[in-house]
Amino acid sequence: MIIKAIQNRRSTRKYVENTIPREKIEALLEAAMLAPSACNSRPWRFIVITQREVLNKLADCHNYAKMLYKAPVTIVICALADEQAKNDIARGFYPQDCGAATQNILLQATEMGLASCWCGVYPKEPIVAAVREILALPEDEIPFNIIAIGEADDTPKMRGFYDVEKVRWID
Repeated sequence: MIIKAIQNRRSTRKYVENTIPREKIEALLEAAMLAPSACNSRPWRFIVITQREVLNKLADCHNYAKMLYKAPVTIVICALADEQAKNDIARGFYPQDCGAATQNILLQATEMGLASCWCGVYPKEPIVAAVREILALPEDEIPFNIIAIGEADDTPKMRGFYDVEKVRWID
């Protein structure tokens, strides 16, 4: 059941330094691209990074992405806001769409026995600019987030829980 993957997903910040097979990374990308998006606009592009020098530069530019010094893979999701804006109905929904793709990656990684942690980039302009420069992104690609992927070297405790106080029923 999907609830088990949801319950077992953690934001892992300590990784074993090894490689992740390409077919596993492609399974994560497939899961991402199966996410729903406004009018099926699919306003995303995925950058897979395994090059240690680039991983370290990303870790250097983002205060909360230091796990990239050890993580063997990161996937950067870039939003294609201009492309999506061509559809009046879908315009502006790229944060929700890229968020759905992110969640699919995180859950698929958990299902495959991999650890993950996502760090937001957008809408923090200094981080957006730094990631854009490191990855030589064109202006129409907005770096949305950074997702570390690897084998866990530590398993954090579960932090989420069902809270009845956060629910309002209208019957």
